[in-house]
Amino acid sequence: MFKKLILLLLVIAPVTIFAQDKFAYINANEIFSKMPQLKEIETKLAAKSETIRKNAAAIEKEYNDLVEKFKTTPSDSLTDSIILDRQTQLENLQQRYQKFIQDSQAELEKEQQALIAPVQQKMRDAIKEVGNENSYTYILDAATLLHIGTHAVDASKAVKTKLGIVD
Repeated sequence: MFKKLILLLLVIAPVTIFAQDKFAYINANEIFSKMPQLKEIETKLAAKSETIRKNAAAIEKEYNDLVEKFKTTPSDSLTDSIILDRQTQLENLQQRYQKFIQDSQAELEKEQQALIAPVQQKMRDAIKEVGNENSYTYILDAATLLHIGTHAVDASKAVKTKLGIVD
């Protein structure tokens, strides 16, 4: 009898502890996309992207001008060493262009991460504050959940309010 009572307590105890947990969920993507700081970040990134595009276009123009110059030079006046030098110039310009594009893309991604990181942290802080204020044990992202029970609370509005987002 005593063993059955202990077994019953072992089975019931975790259920009652778990029942005291308060669960909430949010739509993190929606909240993040509505944060006012994102417009400024998008503007900065668009300006940087435009600068990169202009510089890439300048390198392309330089390449095309060099190709055109080589085409218009009479071929009978070219020695093998001049032809080889021109090919090397074109290859170097192509490599410079490719390196510029790769470096620029990496720089743009790095800047994007640097600009977005504080916004992400601000959102995490707001979620944590809402969780603490409302005694939620967990706040989960609705996008990762397969089922949201009737006892779970949608905390999206509280997080939006905390972040100053008006729907």
